[in-house]
Amino acid sequence: MTQAGAIDSGHTAWMLISMALVQLMLPGLAFFYAGLLRHNSVIAILMQNFVAMGLIFVLWFLFVFSLCFGHTYFIWGSITTFGAFNNVDDSPLYRNYVDPSRVAGTVVSDIPGLVFAGYQGMFACITPALMTGAFADRLRFGPYLIFISLWIILVYAPFCHWIWGGGWMAAWGVRDFAGGIVVHTTAGFSALAAVHVLGSREKIEGAKVDSQPHNIPFVALGTALLWFGWFGFNGGSALASTGSAAIAAVNSEITASTALTVWVAIEWLRNGKPSLVGLCIGAVAGLATITPCAGFVRPWAAFVIGILASVFCYGCCMLKNHAGWDDALDVWGVHGMGGALGSVLTGVFADSTISGSPARSGLLFGKQLAATSLAALYSYVVSIVLLRLIGLFLRLKPTKEEMANIDKSFHNELAYTVTPGNSFYQGNNFSGTNTGQLFHLGNNFSGAVIPGNSFSQGTNFSADSDMSWVADPGKRSPEPTTIDWVADPGKRSPEPTTQPSKEKDKSARHVQIEIHSAS
Repeated sequence: MTQAGAIDSGHTAWMLISMALVQLMLPGLAFFYAGLLRHNSVIAILMQNFVAMGLIFVLWFLFVFSLCFGHTYFIWGSITTFGAFNNVDDSPLYRNYVDPSRVAGTVVSDIPGLVFAGYQGMFACITPALMTGAFADRLRFGPYLIFISLWIILVYAPFCHWIWGGGWMAAWGVRDFAGGIVVHTTAGFSALAAVHVLGSREKIEGAKVDSQPHNIPFVALGTALLWFGWFGFNGGSALASTGSAAIAAVNSEITASTALTVWVAIEWLRNGKPSLVGLCIGAVAGLATITPCAGFVRPWAAFVIGILASVFCYGCCMLKNHAGWDDALDVWGVHGMGGALGSVLTGVFADSTISGSPARSGLLFGKQLAATSLAALYSYVVSIVLLRLIGLFLRLKPTKEEMANIDKSFHNELAYTVTPGNSFYQGNNFSGTNTGQLFHLGNNFSGAVIPGNSFSQGTNFSADSDMSWVADPGKRSPEPTTIDWVADPGKRSPEPTTQPSKEKDKSARHVQIEIHSAS
């Protein structure tokens, strides 16, 4: 037991680990989202998530931390209290830093102020990144940077100050253990606002959008990193290596596991087969829902919350589909509504026998419901206003041409390039110049083909392609053969980088392909 105001090395070590765990959630979220999107949107979503780690933490250091935890001034904390981490060092953190004996000014006493500021900064970084999955492919990079910079000041900072920074909600008795209101509800309903302002991807492209995940292993990897990091997100919110941290961490595991299982069962009953994507979404829904009450409830309640999380969030995702909202990755249904549900359930399941937990009551339930509703409404309205204002000066949405390849249009990079010696399998789409590749049944190819490539039966090529076929030894006829191959005209750009000979009729719809045995 350490004296009040003394730094505890064990608590400090745990909080440093927790800070690293929460930062790990950002690349986890990026991979989770990237896997769920199309192959030509991967760089864009990774950029949106990773840039939040840099830009938002810079703003956090300069003034947002002080807006959240400084002396109350209007709807924020005063920027002069901790701006540029002024008065934040390796000692305990006090708002009344001139007179630390004034207990009312204590922000955190057992860990260094710098550790607390760094840990809370990770929350600020990941919260706007949560929104990116909802408006994927529809918000250009420049307007996105402006939006999240203003959003962290006008939406995140007020609620963080009101609940965690000693503001009026905290004084009123509203509780949020790790961010059900501050993080998930604000991000989820702001994401929904962005969807309503930007519209659907189909309206931009003028055609039905392929919403199938392009890389399910990425989704699984992202889920694993998120789940692992969530132990620091929820467990670290105890701000000490105490029993409260243990309860929060174990409750998180129970709820995530239960929600995962129930989600898989629902999918199995509805669709006839369970899916890995559904399993991953179910786990994240459980983690988001337990977040606001992780350190306030007993394990049996965490189990019940896991069941409710899956059923409720699954229903919200179905409602979104029925309403026609193009929330691409169910940010509102999983994070927004999951965080809101857990925040309200705090009033139902909170156990006062747990250190630091309020007692469940009808009054607490009402306060939690009111605070959650205010967060949802405020976040939604302010986000709409911000996007409309930004749209007056900058073009928010990509053009139809840019939508064809978001990564190339926005960042001049491609997530996937075709390099010599690779094998590609059924259902892949490729464009450009390719050398020495082995392509399998069902691939669609646009561009120049260099002699020496192997292609399996069923591959489609754009019109006017000029290519020499080398058979795969032992799998096809070794005798030279000429095939009249039906091309797939006009499906994709760019044009072939190897121009066909002038003698060829460019209106032709067939390609002559020679097949030889490979030497």
